[in-house]
Amino acid sequence: MNDYTNDPKLLQYIKEHTKVSEANIRLVLGHEQAYVSRMQKNAKHDVEIDSDELVDYVLSRPDVKLSELDVDTILDLEMKYLLDNGLADYDD
Repeated sequence: MNDYTNDPKLLQYIKEHTKVSEANIRLVLGHEQAYVSRMQKNAKHDVEIDSDELVDYVLSRPDVKLSELDVDTILDLEMKYLLDNGLADYDD
């Protein structure tokens, strides 16, 4: 997954669907990127991510003061945006 934390269209999309500030959206996406960067890539150079573990990781960061629902919503909206724009896909 590429670094989409500075994609203005993605940030605007998430802001339109949540009541979370852009700063907090960037914070969550930044922690997500750090989490993904540490993951092992498989033979296809993809990373398998457990969404519950990712949410738990983001919530464990001391600078994240959002609810679990907010973090989960941000990450779900990011994935929806990436899927809808052909930037990501689910690997079955």
